[in-house]
Amino acid sequence: MTRHKLPDDHVLTTEGVAAQNGAGRILLIACGALAREILDIKTRNGWDHIALTCLPAILHVHPERITSAVEEAVAKHRDAYDQIFVVYADCGTGGLLRQACDRLGVKMVEGPHCYSFFEGNEAFAGRDESETTAFYLTDFLARQFDAFVWKPLGLDRHPELRDMYFGNYTKLVYQAQTDDPDLTARAKDCADRMGLAFERRFTGYGDLETTMAGWAR
Repeated sequence: MTRHKLPDDHVLTTEGVAAQNGAGRILLIACGALAREILDIKTRNGWDHIALTCLPAILHVHPERITSAVEEAVAKHRDAYDQIFVVYADCGTGGLLRQACDRLGVKMVEGPHCYSFFEGNEAFAGRDESETTAFYLTDFLARQFDAFVWKPLGLDRHPELRDMYFGNYTKLVYQAQTDDPDLTARAKDCADRMGLAFERRFTGYGDLETTMAGWAR
């Protein structure tokens, strides 16, 4: 079983992870925000026939760039692997990523976003109306809250704008992939900074793990 060093969050945010061509028969093209989870699932199951490359997680701040970045990655790596899978949900692309994957003949993770597939798409879709005013964090976003939320919105310079951005939210839901007290404390601090109620849900890897298991076979 191959062990993988966990990537640095800053690198995952700004650069992603380069693929090791020929390292496996299957390549996953993933969001950098999912790298740790994917590598953990891959290592625990001994899926050494699966290789990983990640696009910069910060693309989520500019979702209109995700589709073209995925298309370029598929074209770059197609000849080196037997199969390629895309570890993104729709992620704010308005269906464009799905259309591109269908055109390229590659499968992607089902769901509107990672918050849905971590919780389980069916379970997430069945949540009540209180979810419409929820702001979500994953493990990665709890660690990278400033880079993805606070600084892009200018709240590091203008904290007085907080209520303008988050006034329509009522709670922050931390979807915990791991049972880490430090990350829970970080997520609670994020909720306090946003002026929101805090809720923690342990989701584990949800549909991400079951989807990868299907691909691995």
